[in-house]
Formats: sequence, C-alpha cells, structure tokens
Amino acid sequence: MATTTRKTLGLPGQARPEERVADPGRRPVRGGRSNIKRNAATEDAISTSTLVKNQPQQKPRGTPSRAPVVAKTRPLARPLSSPAITSTLGKPPQSGVRISKLMAERGLCSRREADSYIERGWVFVDGERITELGTRADPSAAIKLDKGARAAQQQQMTILLHKPVGYVSGQPEPGFTPAVTLVLPENQYCTPDTPRFHASHLKGLAPAGRLDIDSTGLLVLTQDGRVARQLIGENTSVDKEYLVRVEGRLDARGLALLNHGLSLDDRKLKPARVEWLNEDQLRFVLNEGRKRQIRRMCELVGLRAVGLKRVRIGKVKLGDLPLGQWRFLRDDESF
Repeated sequence: MATTTRKTLGLPGQARPEERVADPGRRPVRGGRSNIKRNAATEDAISTSTLVKNQPQQKPRGTPSRAPVVAKTRPLARPLSSPAITSTLGKPPQSGVRISKLMAERGLCSRREADSYIERGWVFVDGERITELGTRADPSAAIKLDKGARAAQQQQMTILLHKPVGYVSGQPEPGFTPAVTLVLPENQYCTPDTPRFHASHLKGLAPAGRLDIDSTGLLVLTQDGRVARQLIGENTSVDKEYLVRVEGRLDARGLALLNHGLSLDDRKLKPARVEWLNEDQLRFVLNEGRKRQIRRMCELVGLRAVGLKRVRIGKVKLGDLPLGQWRFLRDDESF
C-alpha cells in the first residue's frame, strides 16, 4: 500500500514528529503521538464508524443470508385419518366427545376401563384403531372393541353377597368391617354350574351401591364397569326392593306421602312404590339410593324402621342365598 509522509503542526516550542499516513479516507497509521485537533464533524464520524463497526453489518437486498436460529419446537401431532376423530394432544381444544366417555355412556365399559383398552390398542372408532388417550370423536361414531377387550370383560366377575348387619358396604369406617372381607372360599355358595373362587376375583372388586351397616340383604360387588354403571350410574333405571319392619302408626295420608311427596336434604324424592305386607312390615320399591333413605322416609311420617332387608335388585333376587355367604352372578342372569 502506498503511503505519503507529511508534517504535523505541533505546539510552539515542540518538535514536529512525522507520521505515516495511509491512503486518503483511511485511518492514519501513527508513527508517534498525534496532536491533530478533532472538530465536531470528525468526532461524529469517528463515533458513527465505531458504532457501525461494533454492530452486525446488514447485507444489501438480494444478498443470500444465513437462516435465523430459532428455538426447536415439538411438531404437532399428526391428525388421524378419520374425519370423525380428532386428537387433543399438541392442538387447541377440538370438537367432539372423548372416546372413553362415549364408551361409558354406551355401556361398553367404565371410563377407567376404556382408558386401559385404548392404551392397549383394543378400541376401534369408525374402523380405525385408537391408541392415544384423550382422543375425541363425533358422538355418532361407531365404536367397537377388539377381541382382547372382550376376553378381558368375560373374565370380570360379579358377586352377589347376603350382607349381615354390622358390615359396611363401601369404604371401611374406623371400628367396622367392610363386606368384601366375607368374599372367601369358605363362604362361597356353590352350585355345579358356577366357577370356584380364585384370588384374582378380588382384584378391583367394588360394591355397586350401598347398604347401610344396620341393614341386611343383597349386595352386589363387581369387577365389571358395565355392571357398576348400570346399577349406580346417573341415569340408572334399575329398581330395588326392600322388606321393612316398622314401629308406629301410619294413616292413609302418610302412606301416600311415602309413595310420592317427601323430600330429603331439600330435594324431592323420586316416586316410590310402598305398600303394607302385614301389620308391621312394609314393602318398598325404589329407583334411587339416597343415604339411609328408607329409614329417613319412615321418620318423616312418624314411623321407626327396626329392620331392613334388600331382597331384589332389578331382575336379580336374593333368593335362598344364606346369610353371610356369596355366589357368582350366573351367565343367564342380568339386572
């Protein structure tokens, strides 16, 4: 690079050192200390050039540039091929109803069982296998179960127990024994056409409905979510029959109120069928199961229930099942 040499003006009495200067327009290459005075324009130019030097340079339009670095994001889930099915993972809320809810509403299984079947790939919606929890479908979609799910359901057992007084039907309370503890091999009421008890029959076994500690009679325990929903679901229509021994006087108006017109906890009761069986025993047929409902109904009309026995649930009767014993629901029985 060609250079020129020029003398710089110094202060009076000082030597004038020489400095080598690069080509015009470029920053001087100092051979010594420079005493050039910088005016405002020079300072602005230097400041501007310094900023430009320290900032990323912008390329003119049309110049290829490197792609910007963006944070990696998880790709959205691939939509299912069936138009009636949508997935909720990785997407905003979709229309439709959860498949597990549809299965429970149609009585195919419980919602918990539906989730298990979906995870195992045992559910088909409009002919497509579903394996992702939370998948939604049109309410009118066709839902079918794989043979694996049907086989699992066939292995689920339902037990009929003649519960004695002193056992709680549901969650155990302090100082009380749950009725499920009576489901033992030695308490099975055996017939030639029923299977023998196995420890696997206790897995997931739960009461389908309550029967209070002071009552006796038919109690259903099941592993099958379809049975549980049929007996205790919100829209159940299965009725239950009770024999109730009472003390007190009941006139015609009180009997009419027992059939229809009473309320518990500020809620009207559904119509019932109540009639005398003999001078101290009433027959109740109910379509609901509020807590201690029959005993509280009797109190509202001046009676006291001193004995209560459930003898039928739907089309299944207690029959001659001995007190404290149990049997399996037969294949030809249904509620």
